[in-house]
Amino acid sequence: ALEPVSVGLAIGVASALAGYLSHPNFYCSYVECCPGAGHRINATALKMQLDTKLFGQHLAKDVVLKAVMGFSNNPSPKKPLTLSLHGWAGTGKNFLSQILAERVHPAGLRSKFVHLFLATLHFPHHEQVKLYKEQLQNWIRGNVSLCPHSVFIFDEMDKMHSGLIDAIKPFLDYYEQVDGVSYRKAIFIFLSNAGGDLINKAALDFWTSGKKREEIQLKDLEPMLSVGVFNNKNSGLWHSSLIDRNLIDYFVPFLPLEHRHVKMCVRAEMIARGYAVDEKVVQAVADEMTFFPKAQKIYSDKGCKTVQAKLDIHEDI
Repeated sequence: ALEPVSVGLAIGVASALAGYLSHPNFYCSYVECCPGAGHRINATALKMQLDTKLFGQHLAKDVVLKAVMGFSNNPSPKKPLTLSLHGWAGTGKNFLSQILAERVHPAGLRSKFVHLFLATLHFPHHEQVKLYKEQLQNWIRGNVSLCPHSVFIFDEMDKMHSGLIDAIKPFLDYYEQVDGVSYRKAIFIFLSNAGGDLINKAALDFWTSGKKREEIQLKDLEPMLSVGVFNNKNSGLWHSSLIDRNLIDYFVPFLPLEHRHVKMCVRAEMIARGYAVDEKVVQAVADEMTFFPKAQKIYSDKGCKTVQAKLDIHEDI
């Protein structure tokens, strides 16, 4: 027969071990958990990533950093944070959204609390818009119920069927709850090429007038951008109630990248691959990019989008 002391000791050890294994800190070190109510985004880490990895976008960095930190530090926001990022391909919209997602959930796009929607992949057929609306609402409702700090990224908004995005309007509005669920801690990010032409023209006008691109302020672009997107049938936000009801907190312009910014992208990619930075290779890759306008050749027409592929050709060097 077992002695009572031995049995009691064994039960005590087992109970302590079970308690330790079930402790949130231990459990969440192995299984991803939704951040707690007091979760705050690390402003210093976010700023450092934006400063070292996002090139030529002083406006986007400044606006997003202030918007995100104000939202994160507010214990009781009145609505979800909603950002609409606009600019030509390769200017950093996807990159910034990924950085932001990683600051909320370390696994980034791999996180079960970060949801990426691609218009051409997830909503391909115009005749099924009604079904897509229902599916989208159910998906967002279900995931925010599981994690209030969910992040939703909608890419290719310029290819989104007109009216589809309005399905999420109730979740972005100033409601304390919708059907018993609060969406106020969630983040919604829209990515679009729409409005890129307007941004590029404004940047070129600044350059022509002898002003530095760093002098461009949000007030110089945001009103024009919101109106332009609202009236653009190919924006995904054409006559959208999200704009009409002022539910998008910021329209964030991404400026066209200059030759010097492309070279920054090349250097960053070389470092990421573990190479020593060779300025001859940097110059060679940058020279293979195409720039506009044709006469001045100031801005890269693909931003940094093809830098990785171009660098592949020079790997032997």
